Amino acid sequence: MKKASDFEVWAARAWNLLNEGKSFYPIFSVGIFLLYHYQQWSSFSFWQSTLLVILINLPLLITYIRYDFPLKLRWFLWVPLIGFIIAFNYWNLKLVGLDLGVYLFFTVIFWGTIYYHLRIGTTLTNFTRFWKLVLKNSDSTSGNFQEQVPKTLVTILSLNYSYLYLTGQLPIGRSTFVIKYIIFFLITVVGAIIIHHKLFNWKPEQYQELTNNAQVTEPLTNRVIMIIIDGCRKDRLAQADTPFIDQLREEGTEYTQMETIYPARTVTCFSSLFTGTYPDEHGIKSNLVLDLGIKTESIFDKLRQQDKKGKLLGIAHLIDAFGEEDVEAITAVMDNDQADGHIIKRAKDIMKQEAPELLITQLISTDQTGHSRGALYSEYKEKIEEADRHISGFVNWLTEEGFMENTTLIIAADHGQSDGIGGHGHLDEGERYVPFIINGPQIKAGLRIEDKRSIVSVAPTISYLLGVDYPDYSRGPVLTEAIDKS
Repeated sequence: MKKASDFEVWAARAWNLLNEGKSFYPIFSVGIFLLYHYQQWSSFSFWQSTLLVILINLPLLITYIRYDFPLKLRWFLWVPLIGFIIAFNYWNLKLVGLDLGVYLFFTVIFWGTIYYHLRIGTTLTNFTRFWKLVLKNSDSTSGNFQEQVPKTLVTILSLNYSYLYLTGQLPIGRSTFVIKYIIFFLITVVGAIIIHHKLFNWKPEQYQELTNNAQVTEPLTNRVIMIIIDGCRKDRLAQADTPFIDQLREEGTEYTQMETIYPARTVTCFSSLFTGTYPDEHGIKSNLVLDLGIKTESIFDKLRQQDKKGKLLGIAHLIDAFGEEDVEAITAVMDNDQADGHIIKRAKDIMKQEAPELLITQLISTDQTGHSRGALYSEYKEKIEEADRHISGFVNWLTEEGFMENTTLIIAADHGQSDGIGGHGHLDEGERYVPFIINGPQIKAGLRIEDKRSIVSVAPTISYLLGVDYPDYSRGPVLTEAIDKS
């Protein structure tokens, strides 16, 4: 299994600037404005005016960077756009056409076709489906057409209108210009604040107390093996033919209402899984990690303090949160049909070479298929079924090698997938509740827990099973109802 190179790690970080919505929006908006005026790039006065234009529009830029408009809230984004067009009596068909044309080229052709072809081997005809997925997408990335388009349109129109004013191309007085912009910005900013305080009400409830429902004693298990099927929808897993996972479910405990966190982005979810707390505390709020490293203790820190070892085998993004000591980064640049097989092979090598007390393995093919081909198509379900076969083969190998003696096995997902390009982040249907099955000698058999739980319980539960202290900011209760203490 090829490791992720330093180049891939940095390339992943650079890609996230255009992938994550909060960074994409200002880059794209200002970029379209500059592209529209490319003939004036040689003029120093143009760049002076552009700087002033950006300063004038900072209230709009900051507001739309600060606030996502997920799911039903995205319809409010059309109000400032329509209001600007009416109030300023301004419309530029060429500028709007450039915005839409470049956006669709970036998302459908470059991202959905060329990028996925080079990275995971999708066909060069992927655009024939991908454009439909982009139009339906509801996640927090740049591929969210219904959020990014109204945001960028009102911004480029405002940027260009203020540029025309500064360069004397508009017959409008200074006081009129200033008053209009003050009113426009006030309505937009105050409206965004009110909408998010009054209507953004579907974030999961958070545990307020530190983990205190169980006292750590001696280890209950020799080892914990956790396999995360990245981006696996709970309902699609139920539809798939997965005999081995079904067997683990029957012989262990299943949590049917295991809730992920907000925003449900991969690095954010992994950070919550293995610190036991939320993004505001561990500091990882998207896949774009500007300030490297989690800000709280992780399960890996607690294992290290007691001379035990944990290892996370996953994609390069995860290094940004946990660091190279705890993460072995696998390359995500390979044929998607081969990726999970290579990951399992490397997981076997880690067990033979290091025999960690905690091994977390991230299977990525299901998630990548959801992103590139959609989560509601047959290819996605086939990848779940393929993951079941990989898990079966790996557990059988672990048993033969003696690694499953008094070992706890956890099969789960970090988040689900929404409709569209298989996006995730805003907790659309299909994202919020994830598969979670725990199996082992000390785990109750045939038990289904239907009460709501959260993935922040994973770190303290692993701590409890391995007999190590909880991470310092762990808030999730230990999943004691699954544990047979006798």
